[in-house]
Amino acid sequence: MSFIFTLIIRLHRKIEIERPIKQLLNATESIRQGDFSVQIPRRKHFRNEIDVVIDNINLMARELSGVETLRLDFISNVSHELKTPLSVIQNYATMLQEPNLHEETRLEYAKSITAASRNLTTLITNILRLNKLENQQIFPERKEFNLSEQITECLLDFEQIWEDKNISLETDIDDSILAKGDSELLSLVWHNLFSNAFKFTPDGGKVSVSLKKSGGLCQIKVSDSGCGMGEETKKHIFEKFYQGDRSHAQKGNGLGLALVKRILDITGGEVEVQSKEGEGSEFSVLI
Repeated sequence: MSFIFTLIIRLHRKIEIERPIKQLLNATESIRQGDFSVQIPRRKHFRNEIDVVIDNINLMARELSGVETLRLDFISNVSHELKTPLSVIQNYATMLQEPNLHEETRLEYAKSITAASRNLTTLITNILRLNKLENQQIFPERKEFNLSEQITECLLDFEQIWEDKNISLETDIDDSILAKGDSELLSLVWHNLFSNAFKFTPDGGKVSVSLKKSGGLCQIKVSDSGCGMGEETKKHIFEKFYQGDRSHAQKGNGLGLALVKRILDITGGEVEVQSKEGEGSEFSVLI
């Protein structure tokens, strides 16, 4: 009788303790080596604290797998985005070494190198900003500032662009609207929204900017008469490096709107977009 009970206890220990412990050890070793696809089978008939650990290990592995996918995708996109301006700089720098180059052509090549360098600087700056906002605990300053004045000043930074493209600018900005928030972070929001509006609006098009206050909220709308976007593109525009229309890839790097969304998330704001292909876009921000 004693032998039978001992056998039963050993069998129970092997099935309910030793086997799942061995599975846990194997799974954690696989995760340590970088294999995040591992999943430990769940037991159906008997559950204890070991099963809670199994569930947590499985969840951790799935989350690590998602993070790894995002990391690899991020590296792939960054590499691609860095390669484009670097190739432009390299090609034009090589052509500048040609003997007997006309002065007009030399200046044209030099301008192309300057523009590519500027795009590269903007890309790296936005990557660093986004990385900081995503991976550090940011405590936005909440100070009162003149939102009307800030938006007007941000618009004036694009004066040369709308004049060169003969864009009609319509503004409906209420005077002396005060907001409470982090003015430095929010200025990045306006600059990115205005940059996109002027960038994708064709020559002779129209950009509209409005600022209204209702109750305790300020609503800023930025609309353009550009190419617009379809429903599928609208679902992804706030994702890093997403560019729905690859024909416009030279106009941006897909980080501006991701930066806008992240800033508004940490400052308690909201952003929505309405758009149709060929009919332009309207971004609406509530703070």
